[in-house]
Amino acid sequence: MIPQTIQMSQFALSAQYEDIPEATADQLKRHLLDSIGSFIFAQDQMPIIKLRNAYVDLQGENKNLSIRSLSFDKLAQYFTALIRYPDFMDNFLAKESTCHPSDNIGPLLAVDKLVRLSGKDFLLAMAIGYQVECRLTEEMPVMIKGYDHTALLAFSVTAELARVLSLTEAETACALGMAGCAFNPLVTCRAAYTTEWKGFASSSVNAGCATIALLAKNKMTGPIDLFEKPVKGYDAIYGMELKHDWTTEQFDLIPRCILKSYNSEVHSQPSVEAALELKEKHSFDPSDIEKIDITTFLTAYHIVGGGEYGDRKTVFSKEAGDHSMPYVIAVAILDGQVYPEQLFPERINEADVQELLPKVDVHTSFPLHKPVKLAGILDKNTEAYPDKLMTQVTIELKNGEKFSIEKESYKGFFLDPFSWEDVIRKFKKLTGNKISETTKDEIINIIRKFEGHSVTELLERVVIE
Repeated sequence: MIPQTIQMSQFALSAQYEDIPEATADQLKRHLLDSIGSFIFAQDQMPIIKLRNAYVDLQGENKNLSIRSLSFDKLAQYFTALIRYPDFMDNFLAKESTCHPSDNIGPLLAVDKLVRLSGKDFLLAMAIGYQVECRLTEEMPVMIKGYDHTALLAFSVTAELARVLSLTEAETACALGMAGCAFNPLVTCRAAYTTEWKGFASSSVNAGCATIALLAKNKMTGPIDLFEKPVKGYDAIYGMELKHDWTTEQFDLIPRCILKSYNSEVHSQPSVEAALELKEKHSFDPSDIEKIDITTFLTAYHIVGGGEYGDRKTVFSKEAGDHSMPYVIAVAILDGQVYPEQLFPERINEADVQELLPKVDVHTSFPLHKPVKLAGILDKNTEAYPDKLMTQVTIELKNGEKFSIEKESYKGFFLDPFSWEDVIRKFKKLTGNKISETTKDEIINIIRKFEGHSVTELLERVVIE
């Protein structure tokens, strides 16, 4: 039996740009532009400043920090944090786990410090990273075991970096083995009360993978039989078994990657959209609301509705806010949108939203949640997930009037994907006055025709010192 790390290596090193369907390549560009919007927005946000301050501390007496002078591993960490921190990036949903494929983008931007990548080479490596992480998310849903999905990111980032750094098959397999041993983060970072580390866990993994890729390139060996070891192997520790045939791998999961319309956790997206549609249609005053009832699927209930991930009605920070279904529903009704400004502490702590969010009740249609497989069969909303994101939102006013709507998707889901116009609109709104309109248009044009441009050209326009 060929070890999984070897098979993964063969896929990463043999894939060609021509293997990517034209529509998929176009989608990758849209996801890249979406990620760059967060990248630009985040550069002056306080948690990112904390990260920059840590870099200054690492320099000792030299307190002059230039982002462009950072080492490759620190750049991989920093660029990943910029994309990830706003929590406004893409997702991939499997039956029992999820991930953020755009976590793979930061290291590919950073590697330009070592290897000048063309846009075409970048898109191929990005496709490799996306496909590997999405496939592993389907095959090994580690979140149900209490591990964070960034445990799987370690493999996808290492695979894509191996490609662009020209590692051999053996070196790549060793790198994958080292990454699998090194990074087994806990999903604790996403549970209530949620802290800033939620937005930085992936950046730490990527910093380590950048180092591991270079160690493997310098002939350091790692456990190639990571998955197959009968004692203390990855499969044995996780209680799962990876037996995927990577020789058949294509870029078929990328079309199921999705974008967010609202700056909130992905499973809340259709409910937020439903609440906004009710508000627009019926024009009620939020102060007249008696209660808001949301019937959703089990994953949404557990992560953002007050289930296994903990209380979601105590909200005083951005991280708790974007992972609280009650909060994002309340603020959406009040403000007509959920963008970063709805997650600033000064907005979160205002009386109107703090008074409305306790009125939001989130539950599933089937009262029992365990055993999970049985609940998933008996609850039609859960059974439909992840092919559909079923939700029903009912708003009851103090005078007894009720307004209700059902949805199974939202704008940005793969059933109703973002067009270029949608992505551009979000990009321009998110970047606001942080860069000029001329620079925005230049970035859009570079990414739309990325095959004819370089990563350096893009970085020159998006990195703000």
